[in-house]
Amino acid sequence: MSWERIYKMAFANLYPAYLAKAEKKGRTKAEVDEIILWLTGYDEQGFAARLADKTDCRTFFEQAPRPNPARSQIKGLICGYRVEEIEEPLQREMRYLDKLIDELAKGKKMEKILRA
Repeated sequence: MSWERIYKMAFANLYPAYLAKAEKKGRTKAEVDEIILWLTGYDEQGFAARLADKTDCRTFFEQAPRPNPARSQIKGLICGYRVEEIEEPLQREMRYLDKLIDELAKGKKMEKILRA
């Protein structure tokens, strides 16, 4: 699937995959939501509204109210690419989220995931 096609996909369509990955490893929806809110700066109401209105991924990330400045500390491999070396900004933002959900599923503590 091309990135342009992913960008046009509703974030609400990706969200269940993030939940399933985390819950399969004994993690919770609350933890997934905390990660998304931390990364993007959405509050719970804003996030719920974006899911309900089927906001596409491009808009979801580009209109994030307060992208966390600590997200630049997210490093490592995701799908064979070093997340910190991804040049395309939107793709990098999406891979940041993928990386954080991977860390959650691997059992990392929330403090480490949220770069506290």
